[in-house]
Amino acid sequence: MNPADAKPGGNDAPKKDAVLLVDDELPLLQVYAAALSPSFEVTTATNAREADFILRKKAFKVVIADHLMPGGNGTNFLVRAREEFPHMQRVLVTGYMKPEMLLRSVNEAALFRYLLKPVTMTELIKVVHDAAKAHDASLAAAH
Repeated sequence: MNPADAKPGGNDAPKKDAVLLVDDELPLLQVYAAALSPSFEVTTATNAREADFILRKKAFKVVIADHLMPGGNGTNFLVRAREEFPHMQRVLVTGYMKPEMLLRSVNEAALFRYLLKPVTMTELIKVVHDAAKAHDASLAAAH
């Protein structure tokens, strides 16, 4: 069969794990999405409210959220996400955070990991792959 004849979403390709990226800085969001797109099905949101809405529409294995955003911070969003979707793995990206605030975020949102800016794309891709595996393990342990 000619590759041009293949239907998108056909049975030939394995289904990609769904990832949600939340960041108010559009250039960063685009760089992260471009880095993750070859391996993951990426959805983006530019604020926590938009991300809350998207989470109700679709299941994600991993959500990556920036800490400081207008209209709500990433930690509060990830805490809500944890309550509603406990198996979804949560990653916080931050440029600045005091150690005690970071510890509180890790505990309250039950973060899989946190990443300090500037984030390398190699690190981002590895963390998301590891988080997707942790999601599957968490789901398997629950059943």
